[in-house]
Amino acid sequence: MELLRSLIILFLFISSCLAEVNSTEAEGRSSCKASLGGNNLGESHKSLVLQLGANENCVWTIQKPENKNLRIIFSHIQLDPEGTCDNENIKVFDGNSTTGPLLGQVCSKKDFVPVFESSSSSLTVQIVTDRSTTQRTVFIFYYFFDSGTVIPDCGGFLDTLEGSFTSPNYPKPHPELAYCVWHIQVEKGYRIKLSFKEIFLEVDDKCRFDFVAIYDGSSTNAGLIGQVCGHGTPTFESSSDSLTVVLSTDYANSYRGFSASYTSVYTENINTTSLICASDKMRVIISKSYLESFNYNEDNLQLNDPTCRPEVSNVVEFSVPLDGCGTVKKVEDHSITYTNIITFIVSPSSAVITRQKHLQIIVKCEMEYNSTVEVMYITEDDVIQYQNALGKYNTSMVLFESDSFENPILNSPYYVDMNQTLFVQVGLSASDPNLVVFLDTCRASPTSDFASPNYDLIKSGCSRDETCEVYPLFGHYGRFQFNAFKFLQSLSSVYLQCKVLICDSNDSHSRCHQGCVSRKKRDISSYKWKTDSVIGPIRVKRDRSGNSGLLHQTHADIPQQPFSALHLFSFVVLALNVVIVATITLRHFVNQRKDYKYEKLQRY
Repeated sequence: MELLRSLIILFLFISSCLAEVNSTEAEGRSSCKASLGGNNLGESHKSLVLQLGANENCVWTIQKPENKNLRIIFSHIQLDPEGTCDNENIKVFDGNSTTGPLLGQVCSKKDFVPVFESSSSSLTVQIVTDRSTTQRTVFIFYYFFDSGTVIPDCGGFLDTLEGSFTSPNYPKPHPELAYCVWHIQVEKGYRIKLSFKEIFLEVDDKCRFDFVAIYDGSSTNAGLIGQVCGHGTPTFESSSDSLTVVLSTDYANSYRGFSASYTSVYTENINTTSLICASDKMRVIISKSYLESFNYNEDNLQLNDPTCRPEVSNVVEFSVPLDGCGTVKKVEDHSITYTNIITFIVSPSSAVITRQKHLQIIVKCEMEYNSTVEVMYITEDDVIQYQNALGKYNTSMVLFESDSFENPILNSPYYVDMNQTLFVQVGLSASDPNLVVFLDTCRASPTSDFASPNYDLIKSGCSRDETCEVYPLFGHYGRFQFNAFKFLQSLSSVYLQCKVLICDSNDSHSRCHQGCVSRKKRDISSYKWKTDSVIGPIRVKRDRSGNSGLLHQTHADIPQQPFSALHLFSFVVLALNVVIVATITLRHFVNQRKDYKYEKLQRY
């Protein structure tokens, strides 16, 4: 009986402890749930301020109506500064649970304003905190929007050396629920200086409602330089040749917005001149101090076509298209050259004499093996100077959904069905319309370094796979199609590499116009304009038999269910039942033994 009483007391004690644990866990979740007002949200727009404590695991889902997209913005996040991404994070999933595709993860150490968009019927957010008692604050704003609605002057692409832009409707109040992105991209060698003439947005010390975010790079994934709001005229400078500016507004308190301008600063050390050849243009950069040494400025310069003018920053730059501004193209000995002349226009002091030197810059780009050779001739009173440099053709390979080649596939990796038809295009970025791209060799490999094994789809311009079909020459695009496959005893990933030739379309004897030829007849050793493009990975989806081209999932990949308080409670109850049954059985056996006594046997 004493044993039974002890077990009952132990049972009551453990039950009390478990109740306290459950109460503590519920209390830890309450701050998140109370702020949200439930697990499912469906308002057309809503702002949320979450005050989070330790050991939170907050999950909620936003349901959206059909024909609408969803945008969610985490404009202010203050998590445990010492927390790690594994133990404290915010995750956003595309779908109605945390098993959906992960759109992204945010941790305490971030250098961007997290923004996620979903076209699915729902989006799920999970916030997990560690055991630290640090107070956390997260401000979230989401809204539904119509993807077909376009706000005028909301974002754009700016590629000149200087320019200006404003928020939509400026100086009138900016629109509500706007998300505008401006990408500024200047030539290599420059940095961008951005100046705001005015910012007039809603005032908030954390810039949670309406704000402008500036990123040091070509996308919102680049490092955040600043997040500003209220009133001010700040300036920012990029560390490279690209900058991204974002305007985000909510549903209330619209003001004037902003007005901004930018200039470019050439950062390379240049004393006289520099020439850079690309596949679509020649860049001639001239130092201002060099011009001033001859008492010249940019107004004294002109190309073969005088209407083509330079851009001026701290240097003078001519961007000369290969098919314009008087550029002369010449094809000979399996090479292509482009030539133009920059002339210094002199205003003589009289009709008879001049005291200024007569200068002429002859720029010439010659296309060579997988690169371009640049030559610049500077004539100064019949003295010729030479400058040389190197460049490369700009080619890219893209997958398309159909043989119309209209909708490129941007997913990486791209998951396909076995034997699905894939449409591939290799494109040349060049301004010269009289160039054609020829697919010389295309091969597949399970690894990005194209180590063995390899599989030829096209070789010497000839199809080597029964499902591969090479399209006819089509200007700057080389195209083919084939059916998806995977390598035996290898990963499901497939990478493609194509080596292409670039020829003049008017040269009927070029290798590009010969098409498929045997190796014995093939002779491209003298062809100088060759390059290659790579794309991948392409991965095969799981087939119906359950076999997958992907790696088998290991135990480490399978999510482990936590050993919860309910599991512990069930285990304790089971153990107590076993002990009680054993005790009762033992007691019954002892009582039965008391009914039997030893008796002495009588002797007869």
